Amino acid sequence: MRVPFSLFLALRYLKPKRTFVSVITVISVLGVTLGIAVLIVVISVMTGFDQSLQRAILGFEPHLRVSNGELLRSWREALTQVESIPGVIGVAPYAQGPVMVEHEGRVFTPVMRGIDLGAEEKLIDLRKFVDERGLGSMDDMTSDSVVLGMSLARELGVTVGDQITIYAPGNVGAIISELKREESEPDSKSKTLKELKSDIVLPAELKVVGIFNSGLNSYDSTFLLVPLFIAQELYGLSDAVHGLSVKTSDPYRAGEIQALINDKLDGLAAAVSWFDENQQRFDAIRMERHVMFFILMFLIIIAAFGITSTLITVTVQKTREIGIMKALGATLGQIVWVFLAQGMFVGFFGTLSGSLLGLTLLHYRNNFRDWLSSTLNMEIFPAGIYEFEGIPAEVVPRDVVVICVSAFLICSVAALIPAWFAARLDPVKALRSD
Repeated sequence: MRVPFSLFLALRYLKPKRTFVSVITVISVLGVTLGIAVLIVVISVMTGFDQSLQRAILGFEPHLRVSNGELLRSWREALTQVESIPGVIGVAPYAQGPVMVEHEGRVFTPVMRGIDLGAEEKLIDLRKFVDERGLGSMDDMTSDSVVLGMSLARELGVTVGDQITIYAPGNVGAIISELKREESEPDSKSKTLKELKSDIVLPAELKVVGIFNSGLNSYDSTFLLVPLFIAQELYGLSDAVHGLSVKTSDPYRAGEIQALINDKLDGLAAAVSWFDENQQRFDAIRMERHVMFFILMFLIIIAAFGITSTLITVTVQKTREIGIMKALGATLGQIVWVFLAQGMFVGFFGTLSGSLLGLTLLHYRNNFRDWLSSTLNMEIFPAGIYEFEGIPAEVVPRDVVVICVSAFLICSVAALIPAWFAARLDPVKALRSD
């Protein structure tokens, strides 16, 4: 098959030879390959962080929270009103706040969430975090029972069937009030221990019936779930709750239903969406993603300088041939395409090999992490800091296309500059320099 002489010469110049130019060409291809591979890996991991965080939050948190900033005493009326709004799938009451947990001398301060299990299961599939993982059973969450996050259970050293003690602010609030009263009224009669027992909320001895694994370390190390009435007793809420959890038909349109709820309740309470509660985290990840994209794009630009230097070397070495081609009638465009095609081939092969290398590294990212951890004898990517057990990654075809096309265009522009100067070379001077 006959090919244009520009393409023929470009391919001929790219043939591997034991010359300095060939070494530079190989280095240029490797530079583009590594630049694209790193960029694809980093962008995919950052996207994986964002998407995995959203899935983890939506798997454990409600789409909307309805509260008034204090105690929601008429919560049944509010629940009925919220349920009547189009787009609301389920509503459940909750009581939530910090507590102190003790087991065999180990003390931690997690967040206790009191839930109505029947109503809560319409919002969140808790069983997939507990029952399906063989970590107890949600069916056993009745009276005097608790379900812990996996990391919290590990820190406390508890397993299913163990007992833990929970102290809430109500346990010590009455005692502190009595001490302050005695200090301000020294002549008054102090209450006896028997009298104090009727005022304070006694610690709750609860049996661990399940351990949940949500996939997000900040939840697994922070939350424990108890029946709603236990949380109400420990916080002295009587029949009140802290708020309502709401599930919508589309979590990404929760803002629309949020506005409907606020209009419906008319000041009785206000709704906050899951995205509003976590907006700073999402914004931080996306900002880092954009910044990393532009920073790592400079790796490809640096690799493109290698293509430029290669073609400059080639044009210097081929000065006589350029003069002969121009003397024989080669046009400006034909000379440009000889060297531009050479640079485009380098960019194409670098882009192709870089994308394949990047996708391969993403596929084996956790295997590589485990090998590196065992080799260096240190924990790589600890879940306590990065929240996920493994390195999340999500390959978005659009991102890969943008990276590859951008890299190819950068390499082409880098090749165009020396190609243009080579095409404008005076044939008389070129032949004379020989």
